[in-house]
Amino acid sequence: MQTRKGQSIEDASMQVIENEIGSHPYNEKEWAIVKRVIHSTADFDFAGENAVIFHIEAIERGLNALKDGGSIVVDVNGVVGLINKQHVKEFGNNIICNISDPEITRQAQKENKTRSQMSMRMASSEIDDGIVVIGNAPTALLEVIHMIQEKLIKPAIVVGMPVGFISAAESKDELSKIDVPYITNKGRKGGSASAAAIVNALYKLIKESSS
Repeated sequence: MQTRKGQSIEDASMQVIENEIGSHPYNEKEWAIVKRVIHSTADFDFAGENAVIFHIEAIERGLNALKDGGSIVVDVNGVVGLINKQHVKEFGNNIICNISDPEITRQAQKENKTRSQMSMRMASSEIDDGIVVIGNAPTALLEVIHMIQEKLIKPAIVVGMPVGFISAAESKDELSKIDVPYITNKGRKGGSASAAAIVNALYKLIKESSS
């Protein structure tokens, strides 16, 4: 739970973001998410050239998935560490991250895949009606896209914010073309902090709507 001092610092930070960004193209719920991404990264590009992109059904599907106790399947432990565990416990969501499982490494070597790719394959039974959150590995996002195209999985929403120079921008572009709700961004920027911030922002929208 946030202390009064911590909350005052967060409120002041959010006001700085409002003042520096000014006008923007996002609706109220979208802006609440984008603003939290900027707050978590101190990177105003997420409202500019690396703008966050929303599928028309993304926020509603994401809110419903969390409220219904859907699983949160992530690519790396860095994302796990940044998701609000109090909210996870409250709504009964199960965070799944298989990247450190030795079996993932063995299977990845056997099938000539990255560990991130294989971790998504191994979590396929837990992805349906849940949230996939990619904050690091473009290969994980591309694997999820392939699994959707193969009709192996049907997530409620995919949060695709991989970071890097190889396939990061391209994987996000591919995500924006599939017929599954998504939240992503343009370009190479992204990362665990931005991906987790989107999940935390969805939780905050739920809490605000029920207060």
